[in-house]
Amino acid sequence: MTKRFFKALITGAALTVGATGAASAAECIAPANPGGGWDFTCRQIGKIMFDIGAVDKPVQVTNMAGAGGGLAYTHVVNERNTDDDLIVAASTATSTRLAQNAYAGMTADQVRFVGAIGADPGVIVVGKDSKFQSLNDLVDSIKSDPGSVAFAGGSAVGGFDHIKPLMILQRAGFTDITKVKYIGVDGGADAITQTVGGFTQAMTGDMSEVVGFLKAGEVRILAVLTDERVPGFDDIPTAKEQGFDVVAVNWRGMYIPRGVSDDTFNSWAEKLQMVADSAEWKEAMAANGLAPFTKVGADFQSYVDGLVAEIAQMSKDLGVIQ
Repeated sequence: MTKRFFKALITGAALTVGATGAASAAECIAPANPGGGWDFTCRQIGKIMFDIGAVDKPVQVTNMAGAGGGLAYTHVVNERNTDDDLIVAASTATSTRLAQNAYAGMTADQVRFVGAIGADPGVIVVGKDSKFQSLNDLVDSIKSDPGSVAFAGGSAVGGFDHIKPLMILQRAGFTDITKVKYIGVDGGADAITQTVGGFTQAMTGDMSEVVGFLKAGEVRILAVLTDERVPGFDDIPTAKEQGFDVVAVNWRGMYIPRGVSDDTFNSWAEKLQMVADSAEWKEAMAANGLAPFTKVGADFQSYVDGLVAEIAQMSKDLGVIQ
């Protein structure tokens, strides 16, 4: 696509948070239409950055939907590679699509992942009457008879919901992941219904998808896939506590152009840390069902690098990509 086309697209799609800033104001691209996770990330984080003084002008939000985030990614790589004032909303879907070559040859190392400051925790869930009382019980059953447990998840085969239990099993030394049964359905609500109804033995998804069922006593969460227990759900152990070093969350974060300086990278990391530490962000997380997940700067870049590599390898093992 031409620069002229992109310029026209941005002009038509740009929306601002608060008053319109000057040309030098920071811009946040949401790689989707208004509404949804990426748009929320840009608008909420951008607003708080201005409210707490991390930036001196309101952050302009540009919606650039297309190709599951691929249009925005290509635009940043090809047109904005040295733009110091640009941040782009991202999530676990971004890293998964990059790992599976869904952005037409674009690779994860063509941008810099600067930080994530909230997440929807991954979970492994069973029905209330399940014989499995711990994550170890579930893993041991699969290791002894891989066909004995079927997982339901809201992503397609090879998607992140599918990959979560496989990460756990690989930590347990189980490598024949193609034998693990997975049923991909249309979203987390359908997935949890499959498990509540006894059609599958477990569900793999995100915390926000199962809270209602949990509070109703219809399911039990065997593990949250976070570094620490989730506030408000302190009785649910992490996978790490149970011996499986897996952190798998739907993180909400940002990337920036690859060609900017280390000083610019560190500056954006500091701004995101300021937002993460603010009362305003804590209120926004509580209102939108997010759990604390703060990784900024080099720590976050390292996390994403590892995640992309692991998803790519599993996708090859599953036959999702070549």
